[in-house]
Amino acid sequence: MRRIAWQDFDFVLLALVATATVLGIAIIRSAVAGNEVLSSLPSRQLIFATVGFTILVGTALVDYHYWAFVGRYLYVLTIGLLIFLKVFGEARFGSARWINTGFFLIQPSEFAKIVIIITTADFLSRHRHQIHQLRWVLLSLLYAMGIVALVILQPDLSTSITLLVIWFAQVWAAGLELKHLALFAFVSILAPIVGFPFLADYQKARVINFLFPDPNARHGAIYNVLQALTAIGSGGLTGQGYGHGTQVQLRFLKVRHTDFIFAVIGEEFGFVGAVLVLLLLTLIIIRCLHIARTAHDTFGALIAYGVAAMLFFHLAVNVAMNLNMMPVTGLPLPFISYGGSTLLSTLLGIGLVESVAVHRNPLQF
Repeated sequence: MRRIAWQDFDFVLLALVATATVLGIAIIRSAVAGNEVLSSLPSRQLIFATVGFTILVGTALVDYHYWAFVGRYLYVLTIGLLIFLKVFGEARFGSARWINTGFFLIQPSEFAKIVIIITTADFLSRHRHQIHQLRWVLLSLLYAMGIVALVILQPDLSTSITLLVIWFAQVWAAGLELKHLALFAFVSILAPIVGFPFLADYQKARVINFLFPDPNARHGAIYNVLQALTAIGSGGLTGQGYGHGTQVQLRFLKVRHTDFIFAVIGEEFGFVGAVLVLLLLTLIIIRCLHIARTAHDTFGALIAYGVAAMLFFHLAVNVAMNLNMMPVTGLPLPFISYGGSTLLSTLLGIGLVESVAVHRNPLQF
């Protein structure tokens, strides 16, 4: 077994992730200040962060090649959890996504993202010489759809789209043919039109409110977006100061510790602060891509590409939602938004990327 030295770790990535996580806890603290019901969230997020970083280091120490074998069992376990969730899960905000353990809620679909990353990377690395054949690409999609279909049934459209984006990013990185890319582009354009009638009522309402907003709305998604825009605009260049955002502290901005936490950043730290946070998260993604490019093999590279794609999609969608550039979804801002399952799964993903970095040199026996 290869000896691991501490210098094998990518400390640049670790430092960036630690900074983003600590910053997230601080922003959550400001977002829920004065709210007795939510006052425990910063300390809970700190606990999740502590557990998450322990998982990150432990995962990094394990050779990522072992995940190719373990991933198949995780795939079956994820299928089982999603089926259990559909039957016995706790419904919130119109969908059953959480399993109540008695101490905290677990969202299996968050960990499904990591399972998709591992299993797709394993499949594509084993069939990398057949990736130019459409049937192998479709087989990898069929494999991923086993999980995606169950997530759609919750219903959780935003997470199911995220899973498909991760799959597509990995297939593209593996060498997807341009003619096949054109086919998938056509399907992705057609799918929203065909699929709209089958959306849940609250999902249809989000799309309609985005296309035809009511500027006088006093509740619902469009109201939240209008308050987010007001918060971001009132932040100006340098912001109103930590803990002094009027929209945040007077609670005009709803779900400010999760979906609309970027608006909190914009109001309290201004344009400069928002840009710096975006730069921090972008550097994390770039570092993941760097590790992907220097990986020892295809499997490791695809794992790192998958994690980078997941982080980028979360970042892009959350910011676009806060700026009213797309309909409201439940995708959090990576490392910043409150959410135990999200933070744990994201840090697990970073642990896999670190494992690729730690074990990118040939094994020494």
